[in-house]
Formats: sequence, C-alpha cells, structure tokens
Amino acid sequence: MKRRTLLGGTFAVAMFGLASTALAQQPIKIGMSMAQTGGLAGGGKASLLGIEVWRDDVNARGGLLGRKVELVVYDDKSSASETPAIYSKLLDVDKVDILFAPYATVPTAPLMPLVKQRGMLLMGNFSFQVNSKVGHDMWFNNAPWGPADSWASSFLDLGQKAGGKSIALLAADQEFAQNLAKTAREVATKLGMQVVFDQAYPPSTVEFSGILRALKAAKPDIVYVASYPPDSAGILRAVNEIGIGDNVKLFGGGMVGLQFGTVMENLGSLLNGVVNYNTWLPEPNMYNEGTKAFFETYTKRAVEAKVDPLGYYLAPYGYASGQMIEQAIKAVGSLDQKALAKYLRENTHKTIVGPITFAADGEWKESGVVQAQFRGIKDKNIEQFRTPGRQVILFPAKLKSGDLITPFEAARK
Repeated sequence: MKRRTLLGGTFAVAMFGLASTALAQQPIKIGMSMAQTGGLAGGGKASLLGIEVWRDDVNARGGLLGRKVELVVYDDKSSASETPAIYSKLLDVDKVDILFAPYATVPTAPLMPLVKQRGMLLMGNFSFQVNSKVGHDMWFNNAPWGPADSWASSFLDLGQKAGGKSIALLAADQEFAQNLAKTAREVATKLGMQVVFDQAYPPSTVEFSGILRALKAAKPDIVYVASYPPDSAGILRAVNEIGIGDNVKLFGGGMVGLQFGTVMENLGSLLNGVVNYNTWLPEPNMYNEGTKAFFETYTKRAVEAKVDPLGYYLAPYGYASGQMIEQAIKAVGSLDQKALAKYLRENTHKTIVGPITFAADGEWKESGVVQAQFRGIKDKNIEQFRTPGRQVILFPAKLKSGDLITPFEAARK
C-alpha cells in the first residue's frame, strides 16, 4: 500500500511537472478584432502593424513570463455587428489570455457589457467614451483623449482667443461623432458661445454642398466638424467648391481621416488652414525614447504591407498598448486579470508616446490631444508630411510650435 502511494505521488508530481512545462511552452495569446476591410480599414491596418512591431520586439527579448506572445486577430469588417461574436469566439474557442479592443468607437461599444460580465481586462483602441455608461473597472484606453471635454475644449479655446463668439456644429449621425458634438455643445455653453448651426448627417452622405451652404448662411465664427474619413474628404471638397465665409476664424476640430497618409496625400492643398486634432506629429517635442526606432521599423514594414506609410495617428499607440501590457505582466508576474488591471490603474507607464497615467474611468488622467493647423501643403506629395512645420502645433502649450493663422479663408491661401 505504501509503495503504491509513493508511486502514485511520484506520478502526480511528474504529471504536474509535465503540465507546467507544457504551459510554459504555450504562447501568451492576445486576441482582438481589427478592421481590415470597410471604412475603418485604413486605421485598423496601421494600428495592427504597430501592435505587431511590439510583438516582434518583445519576442526578440524573450517574450513574457518565458513565453512567446502570439496575436489572434479577426477582421471585423469595420462593423459593430461583427465584434460581439468575434470576442465570444476569442474567449470561448481561442482561449486568449488578454483582449485588445478593435479600432474605433462604433465596433468597441457593443463589447463593453461582454468583457465586464466575463471579468476581462480590455485595452481600448482609440474609442471615445464607450465606458461612460458601462463603468467597467478593467478598461484602459490607449487613446490620449483624457477627460471627455478636453478634445472640444482645446479647439474652442483656440477659437475664442481668436475672437470667436458663435459656433456651428456639423457631425455624423453615429456614436463617435455625436459624443464629440455633445461635449462641444457643453463646452460652448461654458464659454458663453452661441450655437448658430447644429446638424447631424447620415454616415452615408457623400454630397455636402447643400449642408455647407446652409452652414455658411448662419455666419458662425467657429465651425466644429465631427466626421469619419469619407465624410471628412467630402466636406473639405465642398468647402473648396463654395467657401465657408470670411467670418469663420477656425474650422475643423474632430475630423477623422486627416491623420492618415493616403487621405492627406489625396486632399493635398485642400487641407491648408484646417485646425484639427491629432495624436502624434513629427515635431521635435513629440519624440520620446524609442519613438524614432519604432518609426524606422514601421515605415519599412508599412511599405511592404501597403499600409499607411506615415502611421502617426494610430500605430505608435498600438505599440504603446503592448508596452503597457508588457510592463503590467512583468510587474505582476502572472496573467491574473484583476492584478493586471490594478497595476495599470495605479502606475504611470513609460511608452514611445510619452508617460501614460489612467484615471478611474480608464481614460488618460491628462489629455494628450494635439490641435494642429495645416500649413503650406502641396498636392500629391506625401513626403512633405514627414517634415516639421506642415502641421503646426497650437495646443498644448508644452508642445506648441507656432501660432494660429486666422481667419480660415486667409489661412487656406
């Protein structure tokens, strides 16, 4: 009996050792969907490439917890209807260890109840205020928005300092743009500005001339636009066609797409004068440790992959998501979701986009949003955007590289 017990114990120890060895050989799986097709694909591909560069870097350093990092990625086709099923599959079939969110607000919003119910940490990816109602305490957004009103307030403050007293709002009729428009209304009220035009348009809109004529007739001092890439291009073409009025001091604010290399190249001189939000620009004060090396790697691989050749907007923040997870796992020493979330919430994280500290809602404690004005842009020349001075930083003060040229029509010329 004693001999059988001893043999049984020895067998159990051996099996435990084999199981531990097998686990150590398995990769740490990070699962996500990412827009590879559809309207968000331009951003999704660049974001994914940024994450892939981090994966290769961390694996070259030996991985995490002695295990290689593997990405499990599905195309969500830029559709919110696709993401819940994809993330259920990632958890139930692929058995991933960590979740990264898809790019953008609309595909991310439906996931929040699911990840909260499952008790999973979720690294956000450039969505806006998707956690405001759900209140998931294991959500951490890589985007530099900070407090909800910081995006609009940085833009409208520039307009007010330029003498603006009235505002026009033009926003796509979907969650991201409407969240921006809502905060812009609130900020305008605080600043004592009069809203003289306020219109939402269907996301499928391709012709903006009629809308722009009505906006122009309202004679606003400031025009705040919250749009997605196809709309942004259509709106600027309409502005070029019919003008916007000599009284407009500031135009832009929340136009997605004007950060993507191919869109910028195609629009060319139509960008001149626009003041718009951004996240990273090749201005001297925006470089941190590792930033230059990242872009050297990204640029080479982007050309081969036919992805946004600049990658300023999203790619370094995808890399930063990996850096934050890497730091958390190393500090905690495990993949325990609650422990990782606690570390992310309580510490400042060193990344290639600068130090990141999270507030209680999982957004950045301080805004890192940049407002910049396009200057001297020529047609069909993407290389011009790699040099300083083409997007002059107006906000924040610590990164400022020039002063606002106003009114908008003069800045266009």
